[in-house]
Amino acid sequence: MNNQHLSYRSGNPVLTSKAFSIKSDYSEKMTIEGTVNKTFLLLFLVMGSGYFAWTNLYTSLYLLLPATILSLVFMLLIIFNKKMISYLAPLYAICQGITMGMFSYYFNTLYEGIAITAISYTFCILFGLLSIYRLGLIKATENFKLGVGAATSGIFLLYVINFAMSFFGTGIPLMDINNSSMASIGFSVFVIIIAAMNLVVDFDFIEEGAEKGAPKYMEWYGAFGLMVTLIWLYLEILKLLAKMNSRK
Repeated sequence: MNNQHLSYRSGNPVLTSKAFSIKSDYSEKMTIEGTVNKTFLLLFLVMGSGYFAWTNLYTSLYLLLPATILSLVFMLLIIFNKKMISYLAPLYAICQGITMGMFSYYFNTLYEGIAITAISYTFCILFGLLSIYRLGLIKATENFKLGVGAATSGIFLLYVINFAMSFFGTGIPLMDINNSSMASIGFSVFVIIIAAMNLVVDFDFIEEGAEKGAPKYMEWYGAFGLMVTLIWLYLEILKLLAKMNSRK
């Protein structure tokens, strides 16, 4: 058994080594199967609430801002109070689903069919990387995690700068979905690769959490971390597809 996983960094701000600082004297332990089941439950809630937002546009317009704010609040509460996650994670998934549903509707009005294409690509990447990881063809080594963590931190910083610039009516050109230049498309491809690599790190941390006997509620935490990465990946694929469609 590899006991080094949890000494490494994770690019995912949710699934950090500190999050899995655990003792092995719990009667109910975290399992891979339990984490997978909870991941599918959370994804079902995200997609279900997203479908509701898509098909009830007028109502969802009033729900968008509260859902966005509450999803951030629930995320912070989960990070700082993991034992409440079995209650908070489903609420986060529902709020995030409403937000994603509205974003998806907006992108789909720009380019018909783009949302379902992005969803398909996201799940293909998820199951493709999971298969490769389980076959041992890719490993989350220390250098791998350090590299993914550094790249993720840099991207997050760009997000913050771009958000701040938006208050002044401007932004980083590479992050503009209307920018169809090869440089902008290349940037989106790079971000998608980093998001996908975060999935590998997430798999590794969940596997080691189960091996080390993490408490049962950490199944929810592992599922939550995977969902955060998948939502990020989906949004970036949406942006890339929008940029590529604008070239036509």
